[in-house]
This record gives sequence, structure tokens and C-alpha cells, in this order.
Amino acid sequence: MRFASTPAPHLIPPSSVPEVMRDVLVALIPAAIVYVWFFGWGLIINLLITTVVAAGTEAVMLRLRDRPVRPELTDYSAVVTAALLAFALPPATPIWITALGTVFAIAIAKHVFGGLGFNPFNPAMAGYVVLLVSFPQELNRWLPPGTLELTAQSLSLADTLTVVFTGSLPAQLDWDGVTMATPLDDMQTSLGQMRMVPEVLARPAYGVFGGAGWSWLNLSFAVGGLWLLFRGVIRWHIPFSMLTGLGLTAAVFHFVGPDSHPSMTFHLFSGATMLGAFFIATDPVSAATSERGRLIYGAGIGILVYTIRTWAKYPDGVAFAVLIMNAAAPAIDYFTRPRVFGHGRR
Repeated sequence: MRFASTPAPHLIPPSSVPEVMRDVLVALIPAAIVYVWFFGWGLIINLLITTVVAAGTEAVMLRLRDRPVRPELTDYSAVVTAALLAFALPPATPIWITALGTVFAIAIAKHVFGGLGFNPFNPAMAGYVVLLVSFPQELNRWLPPGTLELTAQSLSLADTLTVVFTGSLPAQLDWDGVTMATPLDDMQTSLGQMRMVPEVLARPAYGVFGGAGWSWLNLSFAVGGLWLLFRGVIRWHIPFSMLTGLGLTAAVFHFVGPDSHPSMTFHLFSGATMLGAFFIATDPVSAATSERGRLIYGAGIGILVYTIRTWAKYPDGVAFAVLIMNAAAPAIDYFTRPRVFGHGRR
């Protein structure tokens, strides 16, 4: 009798890569709605650009590596990278900058290392950091929340398209009139000018938890993250330890110097905190894998985020913190390997 055999794996996993990636994209929908409500249509434009460029770059790299294009192009991993990068960029980023970051994320940070499953660094954050270092002026042109009249001028959809595709504002507008510093940047600059935290938070740009608009955006990322936890796409260790590491560090410094160090809630609901905790740091390829390792990995990111925000040049720090801990993940896994059943310590 002849038995039919198939190559491994012989057990079918409960979810496939495309299903996981689709869940991530669904979880980003609340944040996308809130982002567009507060900061305009620039996110949608950036999403279209990053998605098209990511898909094209993925196809080219697969061809160059003699890999089948269709199966890997339809696993949505490139689309997720494109979406995360689009959320990280200002809504009026010129198209060539957005395209350059996307090409770097897919071609260099992902495929040079072997493609999906082999990249040691988060591709979206690698692409974002390259752009932030190379184009600091363009990457700091954030629009104010549209629900508050914090600037003298505002960008319409037509104005945003003009900026994205030409790199210049319409003649009747100027950058000082349509952009403003992010809450983290404004806080860092103001503290450097010897202002006190309560004085800074009294400005119209700030709300109960942090910057107006930014706190709602972080809450929407948290809602999406809870959906991923419910679906079993991510586990609780990294988000919990990252938010705890950042929150406790901020709480200690705020307790010691409340006039010079913002509160825990300000840090948790500002910048890319929730995006980093639930969508970026939890990347299963570039993160630590053991349970203890994930706790150490997440806590390290949280502490580094606070350190960079407080004493370094860059006001947010999530991307740099994630990449640093990506580099440390193999060592963390090595020292936190679970004990093999039946083998005790010698």
C-alpha cells in the first residue's frame, strides 16, 4: 500500500500570514479615521503613495531574488509596512521623500536580509529613521489639529496635494502659518527655555492627557491594539511592559520634579506611544520571542523612549528605541531561553 505524503509543515496553523496582516490593517482603521478628522487628508495620500511604492518595490525585489511574486505580494506584509510608515510621516510630506522611505523599508530593511521572517529591524521604522535623519525639516512639518484654530492658515485637500506633489506651498501660504510643533517638540523646546510644565500645558494646544488631537489619536491606536489582543494577533507582554516602562519612568521623574518633567499621562498619550506599543514593537520577527524576553524587550523600549524624549535631540524617540531594542533582541532571547523539559540547571 502506498501512502500519500506532503512536505512539512504537516500541521495547519490556526491563522495564516495574510489573515494576520489583514487583522492589523483592520485594527488601524479607527486611528485612520481619527487622524483624518484632526489632521486632514494627508494620511490617505501618504497611504496611497506608500502602498503603491511598497507593492512595486516588493515585486521588483522578489523578481531579483528569483522568488514567486504573487504569493508573497498577496500576504499583505508590504501593505502593513506601508501603512505604518504612512502613519509615522507628517500629512504633507513630499512624494519623493515618502517614496524613498518606502523603497528603503522594503528593499533594504526587509529583502536585503532575506525577506519576511528574516529582517532583524522593523522595516517601517528603519525607513522612517532614514528619512528623519536625511530630511529633518520636512519630517517636522506637522499640521495642527483641524478642530482648533492654532495657526493663522490651514491646508485644504487641494493645498495638501500641491505640497505632496510639488514640495511647495501655494503662493498665498507660508510654512510658519500652516504648521506647528508637535506637543512633544513644543514641550522639549519650552523646557529648554526654562519654562515650567504647568505653564506649557496651559496653552490651547494641550488637552487633559496631552496634545489636543494627539491624545485622541493615541486612544484610537490603543483601541486597535486591544482588538489585536482579542484576536490573538499579538500578546500582552510587549505592550504592557513598554507602557509600564515608559509610564513608571515618567512618573518617577515627575514626582521628583513636576515643574521640569511632564506627567506619565502626557507621555503615554503623546507622539507615537500607542502606535509603537501595539503595532511596531510587537513585530514578531524583530522582537524578542521568549515570554521573559518580551517583557525585558518592551520595558527597554519604554525606558529608551523616555530617555530620548527627555535628553536627546529627537522629541519622540519611539522609532529609535524600537531599532535599538531590535538589535538587542537576539541577546535577550539568548539569555532568557526557557529551560528544556527534563534538563535542570548544572
